[in-house]
Amino acid sequence: MTRPLNRDRSPEELEDDRWPAPSGDATRLVATAHARRRKPIGELTVEDMRLLIGQNEGLPPALEVLRWIRATGP
Repeated sequence: MTRPLNRDRSPEELEDDRWPAPSGDATRLVATAHARRRKPIGELTVEDMRLLIGQNEGLPPALEVLRWIRATGP
């Protein structure tokens, strides 16, 4: 039996890995990845998950969301 998915917590919270704010000269991709890591996983869009997975960041929480979608889908 799988544990319930807490969709109110962000990848940062779930991984217990807080990043400092991106530097002023950070690329748009870096700034976006930082922002998505702070977003509750229940609010992540498919595009958000694609970005995180593509950057190999927040992967365990993103995979949990995908498992939840698969388990509760049509």
